Amino acid sequence: MIRDPETMTALLDTVSRFVRERLVPAEKTVEETDQIPPAIVQEMKDMGLFGLTVPEEYGGFALTMEEEAQVILELGKTSPSFRSLIGTSVGIGSQGIVLDGTPEQKARYLPRLATGEIIASFALTEPDAGSDAASLRTTAIRDGDDYIVNGTKRYITNAPLAGIFTLMARTDPANKGAGGVSAFIVEAGTPGLSIGKIDKKMGQRGAHIADVIFENCRVPASQLIGGKEGQGFKTAMKVLEKGRIHIAALCVGVAERMLNDALNYAIERKQFGEAIAGFQLVQAMLADSRTELYAARCMVMDAARKRDNGDDVSIEASCCKLYASEMCGRVADRAVQIFGGAGYLAEYSIERFYRDVRIFRLYEGTSQIQQIVIARGMVREATA
Repeated sequence: MIRDPETMTALLDTVSRFVRERLVPAEKTVEETDQIPPAIVQEMKDMGLFGLTVPEEYGGFALTMEEEAQVILELGKTSPSFRSLIGTSVGIGSQGIVLDGTPEQKARYLPRLATGEIIASFALTEPDAGSDAASLRTTAIRDGDDYIVNGTKRYITNAPLAGIFTLMARTDPANKGAGGVSAFIVEAGTPGLSIGKIDKKMGQRGAHIADVIFENCRVPASQLIGGKEGQGFKTAMKVLEKGRIHIAALCVGVAERMLNDALNYAIERKQFGEAIAGFQLVQAMLADSRTELYAARCMVMDAARKRDNGDDVSIEASCCKLYASEMCGRVADRAVQIFGGAGYLAEYSIERFYRDVRIFRLYEGTSQIQQIVIARGMVREATA
């Protein structure tokens, strides 16, 4: 839902201008240096982008799901690395605290998250537990007023920059299922917590991932999210459901950027004495991309509005993530084809985007996991 259309329009105009004037010109620098310029990070903080989803009483914008989706769609029109910096923090990294945190936890962390003073990261995936999130091996064993945490988390976005980690760990080793998992807030710098080397990736340079290692890491019991054991998996699923709509919106934004670049190239590029935009087979690729983009945008906004209305959108969120991420990959492939040989050169942004968007079909639930979630939800509804 859009609460105040005038205010929302002003916010979107500001974000759109920031993308055009500051982020797009910095794309090549980020690609070459593998770093987002500190000045741009500070501008993001000053604009309040780190507080998009933080409640107003803690200094954030408290955007609804539809409002968040529209902002992320605008941020998607540049290198996904920029969105990754704030997206993990305003999304899966902080939403466990927003949704299930105690009043004390919210008061301690949310104001600093809203300003960007600290960045949040989401520590769920492990070397042997990704899609099968209920099979976590990282343990958090109660010891007096603390928990002793041991285990390794893998592919953790923003790990090298994070001030806090939303950690999923098994507090009941005897319970091998989801009920044995709890969620914690672990501060960076806690003794026993260390960060592995930054992983080299296919794309999204400037967005860093690394292992997060816990070796007899002592975490105060007050850091247990919600103050209750066994709720971590439920918290993770609520966070990921919201995150899937967020990622789907990002996919739409990036696809729009790629398609626009491809269209402009097709209008300018001449072959056989005319612009290739006049060739029917090129037009087919443009038309198919525009059609799929329109469908994905409609899906995202519909799911976002339903979530704002309080509906159960577990199926719709997975439908959005599945369709939009796969659509984005197809648009990227068609765009490279339209660019022809130029699309294979680093000189053009489409070569970078082609690599950048491949991850969308993998993180926050692979396409295959989304299919399983959708199908199981359908069966559950039909047999209820």
